[in-house]
Amino acid sequence: MRWAILAAWMLSPAPVLQAVEPVTTGSLVGEMIDLARLADLPRPYFQTVQFSSYDRTSDLPGGPGWFANSDGFGREPRPNFQAVLREPGPDGVGEYLVADVQGPGAIVRVWSAAAEGTVRMYLDGGDEPVYDGPARDFFSWPHRRWAGQAGVDPAVLEGTFQQRDACYLPVPFARGCRIVWIGPIERVHFYAVQIRRYEPGTAVETFTPADLKRYEPEIRRVAAVLRDPAGRWTYASTGPGLPIEATVPAGGSAEVLRIDGPGAIERLTLTVSAADRDAALRQTVMRIVCDDYPWGQVQSPVGDFFGAAPGINPFNSVPFTVAADGTMTCRYVMPFASSLSLAIDNLGDQEVRLTGEALRMDRPWDPQRSMHLRARWRVNHDVVGDTWPWVQDMPFLLGWGEGVYVGTALMLLNPNEVPWPGGNWWGEGDEKVFVDDDVLPSTFGTGSEDYFNYSWSAPDLFGYAYCGQPRNDGPANRGFVTNHRWHVLDCLPFRKRMGFYMELFTHERTAGMSYARIGYHYARPGLIDDHLPITRADVRRPELPERFMPAARHGGSGYTFHQVEDLLGERAGTTLRDGRLWAGGRVLVWRPARRGDELRLKLPVAEAGRQMMFLTVMKSPASGRFSLRLDGQPLKGGDVGDVVDLATPHHTLSWNIRLPEVERPAGEHALTLRCEGGPDGAETGEIGLDFLWIKPAK
Repeated sequence: MRWAILAAWMLSPAPVLQAVEPVTTGSLVGEMIDLARLADLPRPYFQTVQFSSYDRTSDLPGGPGWFANSDGFGREPRPNFQAVLREPGPDGVGEYLVADVQGPGAIVRVWSAAAEGTVRMYLDGGDEPVYDGPARDFFSWPHRRWAGQAGVDPAVLEGTFQQRDACYLPVPFARGCRIVWIGPIERVHFYAVQIRRYEPGTAVETFTPADLKRYEPEIRRVAAVLRDPAGRWTYASTGPGLPIEATVPAGGSAEVLRIDGPGAIERLTLTVSAADRDAALRQTVMRIVCDDYPWGQVQSPVGDFFGAAPGINPFNSVPFTVAADGTMTCRYVMPFASSLSLAIDNLGDQEVRLTGEALRMDRPWDPQRSMHLRARWRVNHDVVGDTWPWVQDMPFLLGWGEGVYVGTALMLLNPNEVPWPGGNWWGEGDEKVFVDDDVLPSTFGTGSEDYFNYSWSAPDLFGYAYCGQPRNDGPANRGFVTNHRWHVLDCLPFRKRMGFYMELFTHERTAGMSYARIGYHYARPGLIDDHLPITRADVRRPELPERFMPAARHGGSGYTFHQVEDLLGERAGTTLRDGRLWAGGRVLVWRPARRGDELRLKLPVAEAGRQMMFLTVMKSPASGRFSLRLDGQPLKGGDVGDVVDLATPHHTLSWNIRLPEVERPAGEHALTLRCEGGPDGAETGEIGLDFLWIKPAK
């Protein structure tokens, strides 16, 4: 049904197009670092749609299969494609249609967790595929093959156009795009392809691999900015910034900036100081009001607006950068016709000081195309996350009007006690985006981490130009978690309405979650949404439960958990540090006096045979390195190499280390840690040890 609606949109009478330059690979590459264009309605106009392996039984909003989750393991009741082109033969190999788009368009993002099989992509009805090769390569790094064909070093696109498990190398086409997957249906094939569908009559130059050579200077220029947005960004204004400096008492409000228009802010930088800075970042609410509207187009806790919450979690992306010293920068352009005001509401119980600056740029207000930036924060505390069928759609934006969706930030607290992703994973749910007359979502995803460009509930911290996970406390996916994704090349225009939802779908029923989020978007005057005022109750500081004990369920099933302090032979050089992140509310911290010092733990083996073991540790900026021996023999394998390094730049994390499976008789054994140095070449560093878990291997 949804594709019929899209087809009708594409076949509707073509509007009169103003003369614009043709869409090319080079022009699309330039858009990847052009945030100013997002503030105008796109010209030529397009709709962004997604083709993915979502569960096709989710065919009725709110209906019985709405939260169905068979979206990539090959056991789906309906094949997760647009059509079956050739039924599987005796070898189990079939042929399936991923996408068939008629008219002008461009691929703007591809993603996969672990697609197998083969992909063939045809452009403009050609007989020869532009791509014919492994599906994983097509969905995650197609640039490698095309760069080789064009004689371009693919390294320039690694970590820039290709970000984690997604690739943003644009592939424009003039008349159509057809993508076919070939393989055995039972193989894993999670995938997503986002495509711009331009209005009829749009001039587009179709992609060829030679474009990578033709536009190599532009690709290199853009890649340099994508690799380091904070260091390489170029601003239109060369003048000084307008200073922001204010002290706001508890319960007070203050206007800290006012500018007459027309114009725009192209850079906003703020720093928050308070006795408890983390609390202030959540409890200090910023309001940006353009053109004397009664409600702020931006209404958000300061830290959440910049994607830093909770606390300061450094990252460097295209629209936002958060530095380790607490300096937060926004590069989303904020146009206004007559005025812009920045006001601060201190909803906390402490005095807060703000400093920073706003860089103004000259920008006329176009009555037909100009838009305001909007970012209206919302939160639900004490939410119960659940599994099928008690999943729930969490709204990020419900808006009626005209605009462009440009980004998503999610800040949540996950108190689940299972210490492994198989059990404490919070993000099984899909994004569902309704645009204009959609009956079913024109963007329907396959999992929350897939939307944020990673896979398999990965717990590591990472950051790219368009996506990141700057906080994930652990162990696995427990604690405070922050994810973001910015829609720049893959922005989502809408003419009538936008409904952006993300399913809250956990591996097991989890009470006490806190779920805060922002749907960043531009909107023409007249858009209305479902935003509610931010209250003191909303900005209360969520906390983990006081005493966490790892649960032997799901991924922890069958394990016996031992707190490390109970396994010590001697306590010399060790202390216990309190914290809600740790089992029993405390973690053992060993401070070796010198490199080569050793700490011995008793390893209880209840049943003779091979044992599966994990050691849950503390990673921090002050953490050191160690090696392991079991009963006097070096222990390597699993996640353990010659040395285990626990240093991490900015955070304190609970982290699981998978030890190698070993065969040992029943009884007590000796697990010995040897200090191998500290962070940044120091002689030693602290080594935090939380709990050891062990069970017989099958």
